[in-house]
Amino acid sequence: MESFHLTKNKIQNNKNLNVMTFGCRLNYFESEVIKKNNNVKNKTMVINTCAVTSEAERQARQAIRKFKKEQPSSRVVVTGCSAQIDPKSWFDMPEVSSVIGNKEKLRENILEEGRPLFQVDDIMKVQENTSHMLHAFDNRARAFIEIQNGCNHRCSFCIIPFARGNSRSISPIDLVKNIKILVSDGFKEIVLTGVDIGDYGRDLTPKTTLSNLIKDILNNVPNLDRLRLSSIDPKEVDCALMDLIVNEKKLMPYIHLSAQSGDDEILKKMRRRHRRIDMINLCKELRIERPEIVFGADLIAGFPFESEDMFENTLNLIEECDLTFLHVFPYSVREGTAAAKFPQLEIGLRKKRAKILRLIGNFSKERLFNSYINKNVSVLIEENNTGYTEHFIPIRFTEDLRPGTIKNFKVSSYDQFKLIGIPIESKH
Repeated sequence: MESFHLTKNKIQNNKNLNVMTFGCRLNYFESEVIKKNNNVKNKTMVINTCAVTSEAERQARQAIRKFKKEQPSSRVVVTGCSAQIDPKSWFDMPEVSSVIGNKEKLRENILEEGRPLFQVDDIMKVQENTSHMLHAFDNRARAFIEIQNGCNHRCSFCIIPFARGNSRSISPIDLVKNIKILVSDGFKEIVLTGVDIGDYGRDLTPKTTLSNLIKDILNNVPNLDRLRLSSIDPKEVDCALMDLIVNEKKLMPYIHLSAQSGDDEILKKMRRRHRRIDMINLCKELRIERPEIVFGADLIAGFPFESEDMFENTLNLIEECDLTFLHVFPYSVREGTAAAKFPQLEIGLRKKRAKILRLIGNFSKERLFNSYINKNVSVLIEENNTGYTEHFIPIRFTEDLRPGTIKNFKVSSYDQFKLIGIPIESKH
């Protein structure tokens, strides 16, 4: 099947340029910007790196070596968060031709040959964020929209503020304009993404909020079928946002929470702003008002000082909040963070606890899947006979349906990874 394009002004078909993306949804959005902004003459691979864990960096280095071995005459350009934080280590790789920082990678024609091979400025000096008007997204039925970048908080485990800079929001006027174009081009779902989307608008003049942005989008883009939030800090779900989640049916009933731990002492050591009870109360209150809502969460296993009892608190949080889709990471030491100076747990123990969390998450996911048997669900169709429900549950089917459309299905069964559905009628 062809790459998914719904727009009249497609991203230019540049067969010489490939972008391999690691990490978050924001990185995927920025990879699309890179493809839109560049038209290279010679074979070029851009590696858009992640710095959240050492494993993500290891995988990126492995991918570079493999690619260069298979295509020795191609140019390799490294960018992204890891390249921003430690550019020299990437530039020193014999396979790498050039390194570009997080700010620089979004400039037009930054991959032009003849430019400096090392372009990495101080990200902490960046004061404003630029809206990138994308009118196509390769291989995707939904569009990711960056609403802000950077982070003003300094969690003890996290290196990302030093890769992204301080929080910078994009004007709601520009965002609504971009979303209108994407919807007119045929996209049914928009995902609001950023490093810390709950902090949206506090740096703008006049100041605004994520809740106000959501209202602006829904009021000014009435033809939008689905609006979805990426990961959000539990402390940033205020009353106004809760009201929207409960009452706006176009705001999808899946919330992914940046929980990290279920133990208060560990949360304090992490310098998180929320506590265990905040997670429990938030999930409980939202589920009372919108019973079908599904929650996911980011969790770190084996953070310094985590005892067996503390780990047990995190396990119990999964059950108490009924968390389903878990992104679990064994704690990874990031040089330059406060937690890197803490006494560390053994790597084997971190991995063991991460495995247990994933196992519990799988049980929770199976319980959710089973609850959907014989139920009808609305599905945004993607490629390869797959799609996602409103609750961001993956589903597969045998029929050949057009990506980017919304169809109703009856769930007949499920496997380890997806629901299995039978189409019953068309929504559009």
